[in-house]
Amino acid sequence: MTEPPNTAELTPQTDPVAALSWPAYGQLLVRAGKLTPRDLERALAAQQEMGGALDGVLVSLGLVSEPDAAHALAEHLGLPFVAAEAFAEAPPELPGLLPEFLKTHHVLPLRAEDGRLDVVMRAPQDAFVLKALHLTTGLAVHPAVGLPSDIDKALQRQQEEAAAETGDDGALDEEGAGDFVEHLRDLASEAPVIRLVNSLIGRVIELRASDIHLEPFDDGLHVRYRVDGVLHPGEVVPAGQGAAVSSRVKLLAHLDIAERRLPQDGRIKTRVKGRELDLRVSTVPTVYGESVVMRVLDRASVRFGLGDMGFAPDTLERFHQLVHRPHGILLVTGPTGSGKTTTLYAALAELDAASQKIITVEDPVEYQMAGINQIQVHTQINLTFANALRSILRQDPDIIMIGEMRDGETAQIAVQSSLTGHLVLSTLHTNTAASAVIRMQDMGVERYLITSTVNGVLAQRLVRRLCPHCKAPVQPAPELLKDSGLGRFLPAGQPMYEAKGCEHCRGTGYQGRTGIHELLVVDEALRSAILQGRDASSLHTLAMHAGMHSLYEDGLRKVAAGVTSLDELLRVTQDQGEG
Repeated sequence: MTEPPNTAELTPQTDPVAALSWPAYGQLLVRAGKLTPRDLERALAAQQEMGGALDGVLVSLGLVSEPDAAHALAEHLGLPFVAAEAFAEAPPELPGLLPEFLKTHHVLPLRAEDGRLDVVMRAPQDAFVLKALHLTTGLAVHPAVGLPSDIDKALQRQQEEAAAETGDDGALDEEGAGDFVEHLRDLASEAPVIRLVNSLIGRVIELRASDIHLEPFDDGLHVRYRVDGVLHPGEVVPAGQGAAVSSRVKLLAHLDIAERRLPQDGRIKTRVKGRELDLRVSTVPTVYGESVVMRVLDRASVRFGLGDMGFAPDTLERFHQLVHRPHGILLVTGPTGSGKTTTLYAALAELDAASQKIITVEDPVEYQMAGINQIQVHTQINLTFANALRSILRQDPDIIMIGEMRDGETAQIAVQSSLTGHLVLSTLHTNTAASAVIRMQDMGVERYLITSTVNGVLAQRLVRRLCPHCKAPVQPAPELLKDSGLGRFLPAGQPMYEAKGCEHCRGTGYQGRTGIHELLVVDEALRSAILQGRDASSLHTLAMHAGMHSLYEDGLRKVAAGVTSLDELLRVTQDQGEG
């Protein structure tokens, strides 16, 4: 290894800046098997766009670990690498060298003797820092390479010791928050944390999870995965690593890791096991730290076909007719996570975007669809559902999809839009199809306007499908058939099926989900009842007399067909009674 350059007499031949070629540095990592040529190309492109040093870009992208990046830098510059164990116990006395300067540039003085200053640095190729060290101390500077996290920890320890000696706790407290954030940032960029977060995200593919929950408690960060609508426990990250894992996720989602007192929302786009994944990230502060939830938007798993969504043939036929009406309002209702938005996307995919102008207003835009104009709501700049809707009516649309009818103003504009010849699709948070009509009245929409505009309401839930590999037939007792209402759909002597559990379904007995539906079509009898001010229960009964199957009945049909279990149906429809 060559002698480190003496900055008292830097020349182009000995200056590390002149010796540093980032592409050549990257090739060093490629030859060592630490980096693929394709990843090097990506990183060089990112460096060109973002600026900064390539080693930092590689670490922040999670392509190379911090130690590998630092060792390669030392080898490329022909400088020694100094590990944390070799750092000096007591720093040399260097008047005029401010702690802030050392911290900002990640420089740790090791020893000063015989006119020579040995330092360990994150970036020994930085001529400005080398020159500043030389001019401030009057010593010939001999740099070495060290891990940024090790350097920062050593500087932090020295600052704490100095503060303890002088009793200057106030100054330390004032800067403590900033130091802690820097410490978190460095921890989050270390290889073990990067690998852990990558593996947590990677598990969603094998588990088919829709959400990852990172929940801090006193014993550590509890990881849970929502699979087919049900939460399952995962690993527990030790308490010491929990904050670093949360910070890593926040860095990936471009959130402010210094802000730990307020909720934040962001988005991660990543590639896992050959699949493009979008993750919607939400953080909220809790007693033990930040709770982080990542909602998985797996584009590969999206099926925009109404025929794939569990519709009974009779319900599907009527829903098709409603989707293809030239104007009016079609609502999809259900609680959060019941697949309402997916059903609306499937309905839009059935429409001809080439011959019709289709505009959506969503919060957020979950999936991008070809040929459809999608608008993202931004309440911070007052781009609300209502304001966006007013503007898009001047865009001459044929079909409008409103992500959610949240308030009276949005409902009124939706009604006006349908009256002026537009088909409006939207969602509402109500339990049954009939109660959507009452909700619109509560929002201030007049009954006569509801009867003039609403074509139909689809209520929906998702039930877990029985695992085809292990579902077990059982002969239901006569009392069960009678009490549950299943006897109307299950022929005498035919078994129903129960969940068992095997390696294919990870012991749950279920694999995947399907929809159960009730479709209320607004006919003359219903219009008359709405105008009379009848309640949701009366409207529901009237719709069932006209041929509507309730959610529970539609579920019983799926139980009879062996698609799901009676237990699962009861779990999902417990707010419905028994239809």
